[in-house]
Formats: sequence, C-alpha cells, structure tokens
Amino acid sequence: MSGHSKWATIKHKKGAADARRGKVFTKLIKEITVAARIGGSDPDGNPRLRAAINAAKAENMPADNIKRAIQKGTGELPGTVYEEAVYEGYGPGGAAMMVEIATDKKNRTISEIRHIFGKHGGNLGESGCVAWMFSKKGYIVVEKAKASEEALLDLVTEAGADDLVDDGTNWEIMAPADKLQQVVERLKSANIEPSVAEVSMIPQTYVKLTGRPADQMLRLVEELEDHEDVQHVHANFDIEEAELQTLSQAQ
Repeated sequence: MSGHSKWATIKHKKGAADARRGKVFTKLIKEITVAARIGGSDPDGNPRLRAAINAAKAENMPADNIKRAIQKGTGELPGTVYEEAVYEGYGPGGAAMMVEIATDKKNRTISEIRHIFGKHGGNLGESGCVAWMFSKKGYIVVEKAKASEEALLDLVTEAGADDLVDDGTNWEIMAPADKLQQVVERLKSANIEPSVAEVSMIPQTYVKLTGRPADQMLRLVEELEDHEDVQHVHANFDIEEAELQTLSQAQ
C-alpha cells in the first residue's frame, strides 16, 4: 500500500478549515491565473485551465472570482504576474520531495522554503535530484463504500484510466494526466463522487517512515502546504495508516 492516498484523503478532509481561512481560494486563483496566461482563456482548448476551474467550482468558488482570475491571467484586468517553479529536496528519513510554487517574489519564496525544510529535518537539493523518481499522472481516490471493484474498473477503464489499486479503505485510480477530467466526469455520471481528483506526481517507490521522522515529515508537509506560494507538495513517504491518523490528530 502506498502512503499517497492516506495522506491525500486526510489532507482533503482537513481542507474545509483551510477554505474558511481563504487559503484554498488563494491557491486556486493563482492556478487559474497562471493557466489562463499560459494557455488562453478558453477552457475547452486549455485542459489545465479547465481542471483549475473544475477544482474551484468543487470548492464553491463564486463564478465572478473565477472570471476575474481568468481575465487577470489574460491581461484583460490588471493583476500580479506569478512565476512558477518546482523545488526538489529530501525530507526526514531521506524521503524525496517536490514542491510546486507560484510566486511574484521568487528569491523570497526560495529562502522561506529552504528554511521550512531545515526546520523539520529536511533539505533542498539541486534541480533534478528527485524528479526522476516521480511520474506525472491523473490521480483519483474513491472510497470503497461508493463502488465495487468490478463496477469501478469497468467505468474507469472505458474512460481511459490505466490502473486501479486497493489501498485498504479506498480505491486509487491512475490515469494519463490528460485523461483525468474525462475519468472524473465518467465517475460523476455514475453518481460516484471522488474524494480526491488531481494531477499529481506519483512516486515509483516509497520510503517507510515511523516515529520521529514520520512526525517531522507531516509537520514539514503541513507547513509547506500552509505557505501562500506553495501550490502542491509531492513526496514518496509511506506511513502506516494508524500512525498517520494519530500523528495528524496530534498536530
């Protein structure tokens, strides 16, 4: 079993509190703005923008906010220009990590990210030091109570998914990144609502963590995700579900 969906589902359950603080909206607006700047304002011809809009709607972002973010990205409205970057490094216990950021002050952001890594027993590395350990995939999690393996396998295979994994209480579905949205739409048409649906960097192998390194890792991920410029955090740690639940509740 991977640690990916366990942490992802806990993280998304905790997301309601983040949304109340406006952090989810801030990150989604950045993603919409960047996607529109790079690929244009038409979601039908811009898969990244379409995915960002769908994510925003899932968080009940008002349509006017989405429209303004697109217009800022295309230059129709004045707005901040965000630069994207991916920082790579190692967390506690040697776990590989990739941190995607969007910022208007890159030097400040890299300094702050380096400080967060060091504070929790990790360190930033050179570009490319861990990227080879990850593959870009559409990643979907469905709770087992919502669908049987047989029914789910038929649905997602028809929609273009290429793997279905049993992770204890959830089904993990992997698909090519460009097939993510059509797999999600196929699930929703069958009244199956995913608990997680995102383009993610999926590790090829995992590093098992227990005890203090596991606690440090969760604190590191929490603080990174809490940073206003961090869009996504990917890591190849594996923590047993019982310990993960205990540590998450203690933080």
